[in-house]
Amino acid sequence: MDSAPNFDPKDFRQALGMFATGVTIVTARAADGTPVGITANSFNSVSMHPPMVLWSLARNARSLPAFEAAEYWNVHILANDQEPLSNRFAKAGEDKFGGLELDAGVNPAPLIPGCSARFQCRTAFRYEGGDHIIFVGEVMHYDRSARAPLLYVTGGYALAARKAGAVSTEAAATLGDTPYSEDLLGYLLGRAHFQFMAGFRRTLNERRLSDADFFVLSLLSVRDGLSAAEIAAHIAYTGIDIGSVALRSLADRGLLDAAALAEGRHVLSEAGSDAILHVLAAAKSVEAGLADRLGESEIVALRNLLKRAILASDPGLPKLWAGAAAPDAAPR
Repeated sequence: MDSAPNFDPKDFRQALGMFATGVTIVTARAADGTPVGITANSFNSVSMHPPMVLWSLARNARSLPAFEAAEYWNVHILANDQEPLSNRFAKAGEDKFGGLELDAGVNPAPLIPGCSARFQCRTAFRYEGGDHIIFVGEVMHYDRSARAPLLYVTGGYALAARKAGAVSTEAAATLGDTPYSEDLLGYLLGRAHFQFMAGFRRTLNERRLSDADFFVLSLLSVRDGLSAAEIAAHIAYTGIDIGSVALRSLADRGLLDAAALAEGRHVLSEAGSDAILHVLAAAKSVEAGLADRLGESEIVALRNLLKRAILASDPGLPKLWAGAAAPDAAPR
């Protein structure tokens, strides 16, 4: 028999990482009733009749004895916003269940809420799998939600989206040698932007608001009290010069607070707040319609890709919102 190839473990892991997986948390109870759980992406279906699933755990895992002794365990397919939970259960030596409210299930194993899907299982078989133990379980009960699942691929978290069809009405082959195509990122971003704004353009017109007015009022609804220079810096990405004339126009129409303006600060007046609330409500309605057509998974993926594009092309604009960086994760 030929011997096994001499794999580079690091490169082999990277090659395996090209296969996208979901991210799960598997839970059980130790013999003394203590809850145990671990983040894992080694989950798969086995059989429909009877319903069975499997997952695997490294032989050197500290929780292996508890899972080997457990008759019941639950698999939780994490939703896209449960990345912090994945990170928590991927680490050793901390109270993973601290402050976590659990649902009641059909077996004693801990049942975590808010997931994309959950499978409550009874151990059916255990197999030797090299440096892992493979657990096969019969599904006693399951449930699912419409929440987009969290994925793991090439060493990092990811989101799923369906592939899009063509935007053009003619085959690409008939378009000649023009360098301009529907795959040009600027065209796609620009067209999506203007089509989205067209959905609430009527409300803007009813309120006699230009695009520049909309940008300024939106900004001040998040960060009021800004100076003219600060407003211009925040709006720079639009390519519109927000100068004293544009701001004076808003003030003359009663959309800015006169007292704050006298102090060099720009604050929405009651009329200004009312105007932007109506526009944002119309924009939210357009967003909801788009979300219905795309579906939960794709709208989450769209937001994620747009954020990545903004971060990748950001020339250093001021930040409206600030958040802490996410910690590294290592599903097993």
